[in-house]
Amino acid sequence: MRYRPLGGTGIHVSPYCLGTMMFGAAGNPDHDDSARIIHAALDRGINFVDTADMYSAGESEEIVGKALQGRRDDVVLATKVHFPLGDRPLTEGPNRGGNSRRWIITAVEDSLRRLQTDWIDVYQVHRPDPTTDIEETLSALTDLVHQGKIRAFGHSTFPAEEIVEAQYVSERRGLLRFRTEQPPYSLLARGIETSVLPTCRRYGLGVLTWSPLASGFLSGQQRKGSPVDLTKGRARLTPGRFDPALPVNAAKLELVERLVEVADDAGCTLPQLAIAFTLAHPAVTSTIIGPRTMEQLESLLDGAEVTLDDATLDRIDAIVPPGSNAYHPDGAWTPVSLSDPAHRRRPFSDRGAVG
Repeated sequence: MRYRPLGGTGIHVSPYCLGTMMFGAAGNPDHDDSARIIHAALDRGINFVDTADMYSAGESEEIVGKALQGRRDDVVLATKVHFPLGDRPLTEGPNRGGNSRRWIITAVEDSLRRLQTDWIDVYQVHRPDPTTDIEETLSALTDLVHQGKIRAFGHSTFPAEEIVEAQYVSERRGLLRFRTEQPPYSLLARGIETSVLPTCRRYGLGVLTWSPLASGFLSGQQRKGSPVDLTKGRARLTPGRFDPALPVNAAKLELVERLVEVADDAGCTLPQLAIAFTLAHPAVTSTIIGPRTMEQLESLLDGAEVTLDDATLDRIDAIVPPGSNAYHPDGAWTPVSLSDPAHRRRPFSDRGAVG
């Protein structure tokens, strides 16, 4: 397996990054089986492992920590901070999450303990926090680098304008800067090609993309005309995203049928096509794969040799145009400017052209 430089960090990582969101209560509760999957990925050449403190309320980090004993020095380990763990904010107060210095300093110690390690290679801010000044966050992360607890830090699902602001603040205040971005990217979600990925290239950021299978729409298991069980898995949590009776989901399934034809002609499976597509973009360093079973891991890794030629990429562009979104990934951050109507609407008394 080839290895690519992770931005300007000097760290080299595999193009496939093993994501561990599905290890623990939220996916595979068997710790030993999850460890075998991690070991199999490492044996196949993957040296990049991504987790987060909120995955299964810390259980994923515990699984990763146990699995990496004896192999830690050979692994580039990334985890994240921002989201609260389970229902703890309800019982312990409002400061058990976010991007404040207070929470980051607490959370990193908890992650180090669960991961059974003295350092984290890439510590990522899981989402923007409109209540915390970015300088506060950068200052705390810079201190952690100086203390040797983390080697570098990044952000996840940041819009282009906030990436630029963070780079400006770090330079102006003499702080270390974000080195990576982790955005959602897939055949059905290409919106980041418009500004996020060009901005990452401009600042030399490493990019590790998540949800390349579009929450299962590109797994090959959800097809037009096939029934969908809305009582299980992600479909149970957000049935509106998967109900084929809804026009928006029917449109996704139409696109999937056309992409299956592309995969067949390219001599690979649809999931393998989806992974190879993300790795073809010059801004992308690594793509996160998140298997729950050994079979899923092996199927994805068997596609590591798939390289898409220009003709295949042109066909994909004709189906899902560059920079367009046919699908909005689960968990993607919505800026306050869109989620809060008060940021989009003047007071009623001030809306008219005349008073």
